[in-house]
Formats: sequence, C-alpha cells, structure tokens
Amino acid sequence: MTIRAVFFDMGGTIQIFGYTRELRLEATPGIEAILQSVGIHLGLSNVDLLRVITEGLSRYHVWSLETMLELPPQRVWREFILPGYQVDSDAMDSIAEEVTLYIETHFYQREMRPEMPQVLESIKNLGLKIGLISNVCSRGQVPQNLDEYGIRHYFDPIVLSSEYGRRKPDPAIFHYAARLANVPTSECVYVGDRIARDILGARKAGFGYAIQIRHDFEHGEADEGATPDISINHMTELVEFLSTELNREDGKRTGNELEGDRVCALLFDAGDILYHRPERGCKLAVFLRGLGLEGKLPDEEAKNRLVQKAYRGQINLDQFREGMIRLYGVTQPDQIEQGKMILTEEDEEVQFFEGVQQTLLALKEAGYLLGIITDTVNPISVKLNWFEQGGFAHVWDSIISSQELGIRKPDPGIYRAAMTQLGVTSERAVFVGHKASELDGARAVGMKTIAFNFEKDAKADFYIQQFPDLLNLPVIA
Repeated sequence: MTIRAVFFDMGGTIQIFGYTRELRLEATPGIEAILQSVGIHLGLSNVDLLRVITEGLSRYHVWSLETMLELPPQRVWREFILPGYQVDSDAMDSIAEEVTLYIETHFYQREMRPEMPQVLESIKNLGLKIGLISNVCSRGQVPQNLDEYGIRHYFDPIVLSSEYGRRKPDPAIFHYAARLANVPTSECVYVGDRIARDILGARKAGFGYAIQIRHDFEHGEADEGATPDISINHMTELVEFLSTELNREDGKRTGNELEGDRVCALLFDAGDILYHRPERGCKLAVFLRGLGLEGKLPDEEAKNRLVQKAYRGQINLDQFREGMIRLYGVTQPDQIEQGKMILTEEDEEVQFFEGVQQTLLALKEAGYLLGIITDTVNPISVKLNWFEQGGFAHVWDSIISSQELGIRKPDPGIYRAAMTQLGVTSERAVFVGHKASELDGARAVGMKTIAFNFEKDAKADFYIQQFPDLLNLPVIA
C-alpha cells in the first residue's frame, strides 16, 4: 500500500492535556473580564459562572457527538451556554471567538509530546506530506499552540472542524483534508488518540492506515467502533512503522505500475449513475395540489439561476430548498417549511442501481483508484452517509464536489481536480457518466468515457446497460 501523506490529530496526539477543577476555577475570572469588556454582567460568582459554562459546553458536546456538526462560537454561547440569560447578542457575538479561545487555552494544561519536532522532521525527510485534522470550537487554539511549539511550518493543510463545519468521525472532513493535500485517501495515514473519532473516521474515509497513539486521559465516554492498524505509545514508533512500510513498497515495485497508459482510475458521476430517485417529485406534487398550486411550473430561467448558485456553493442547501418552494408560488412561512421538509424527504429516498456495491468493491480489490465527480447541492457528508448505507462509503480515493470547488461539469477544472488528487494523467483515467455534456467534458480533457443510464444523444467510448458490466469492459478487464 502506497503512503504519500500523514495526518495528525491535535489534542491527545501532538499534544497531551489534562485539567483540574482548581485550574478551571482559577481561570474563570478571565472569562468574566472578557464578558464585562463588552458590557455583559451576569452577576454570577466564579463557582456559578464555571458551572454555567461547564454545563453548557457539556450540552454542546453531547449535541455535536450526535450531529457531527461544529457550530461557530457565537451559536455555542447563544444556544448552549447562555440561552437563559438576557445578554446583548451583538456584544456576545463580538467576543465569542475570543472567550472560546480563552477557554481552550486556559481550561486545560497542554504540552507538546517532546519527540514531535524530531518525528516531524523525520517524516518530512521520508518525502511524505504532513497535515492535521482537529475537532476544535475556536479557530485560534490549534495555530496558536503549533506556533508556541515551533512546528506549525510542517503542516499543510491544517483542517479545523471550526472552519469546515463538520467534526470527526464524519468522513467528509477527512476527504476534505486529503483533497487539499492532493493525495488519494487510500494513500493517507491518520494518527490520533481516539477510536470513536480518529480511527473510525479515518476508516470510513478509506484512509490507508489508521494509527492510535495512547493518551492517558479519561474522557468519560465510550471509545469504540473500529480497530486501529497499530497502537503506539511514543511517536518514534510511527517513524519506524512508516519507514518499514515505505521500504516494503519499494521492494514490491517493478516499475510497471508507474509506466504505460493502462487505466488505473475510474471517476464516477454520482446521481443517476450510482443511485437514482424513482419517486422524486411525487410527494411535492401532492403537497402543491393540496395548496391549489397543481400544474404551476417555476420560471425556468429563475430555476436555472437558483440551481447554478446552489451547485457552485454560493447558497446553502436550506436556501436552495426555500428558493425552490417559493418558485412554485408558495409564500406562507409554515407552508414553505413544510415544502422544504418534503424536498428533504425526497432527496433522501435514494435507491442504488443493482450491483453497484459489489462492482465497486471488486474494482477496489483489483487495485483501481476510485473517485466521484459530482454536481450537487448536497454536502459531501450527506452523500457519504448514503454510500455508507449502501456499503461502499470507504472505497473512494477522491470526492470532487461542485459545491466545494465552485465549478460544474463540463468545466475542465473539475475533472482535472480529481486527476490531480489521484496523481494520474487523463490517459489513465475513465469517466463514467450519463449526461451528454458531462461525457463530452471528460473526453475534452483526454479521458476515456463510459456511458451508463445515458441520455439518448450521449457519446462515449463504451456503453453499458447494467452497472456490473463495467467489470467486463476491455478497458478495465
């Protein structure tokens, strides 16, 4: 298995941490000072303020574990810490990041594992990329600590849940980091201390290796769900593991896999290739009929503008759904909310084409790099959840989304982004699609094309009637 990048967790991995109640109580006046600097006076003793903050953060922690969402500090303070207090929301918002950073840097005793600088230098000398993926509410704590330790320059990319909006173990944040590093997920190593977040998330994202480093801290919650490839106590063991694996790779290489024009990567459209929605529009039609809006069609030009904005990430999924419902003539707030719920239900009712799971697993077992290039309004996390239900979320080496890149097929940039991450030339890549324009776009950048569930005028190098027919094509077999 090839290794090209190593990603680290922060807390419990790069650094060890702990806390005592006494430590937090001593730090609490600093929080009060920040609050009072913008005119917020809660009238609480240090003990009561600490209790309010601790209970609020605990509620947020439980919620974030269930949703895998990371909210901005402004919402955390508003909705979880101080929901019962009458405070000026603008004033609170103005200091939310500052006070959250204060908590993350003063409510814990943090120190770098002393071997980290030497370990990072050794990994760099092995020719591997180094990145970081961390669950953290503030945007400042991780960069600040890395600067203090003098090791920030080793990490690129640095991916924080506070910036991405999703938390580990959501595989989407791992895919995002791998894309920024331009490395297939199967060629990434992840090192973290938590099974339930780090190891499980890396596994779901298809990372090549998931390594646990032990951290003596009692979190008070179950830590299970996956098995690490190895568990280590000291970061120097990581260097030994990486060196051994890289030497093993060199010993296995004949050079043939690095030469020639044999196809080694398959890139798929998602909707109407992997899955379809045979009942789409039925519930919406019933809803509109109940409002006396049956037969009313949205203005096509306005609909197209809305779709373009959503697919390019200029508006979010909720804004898109509301916009669509309004285009059908729905104006009452409660009816708009009901319509949005119906669109959500219809969106979730995906059915996978017969043989998709088995075919993808067979292609993965055969050593092919597999990727998705999708024009979508849905976040990657949503699609990965569908794929997990289908039993093939872990097979993807790359997921390229129009929403994240801001461009749509057939723009050549979206195909090239996938090939760049996979490290392949167009001669060694195949695109599997159904739309004529998207197949034309793939062919224009030099890719071979396969049409499935295709439009009448679609032109491709190969055509298949059933998804498993992929395995019998000469370009693959």
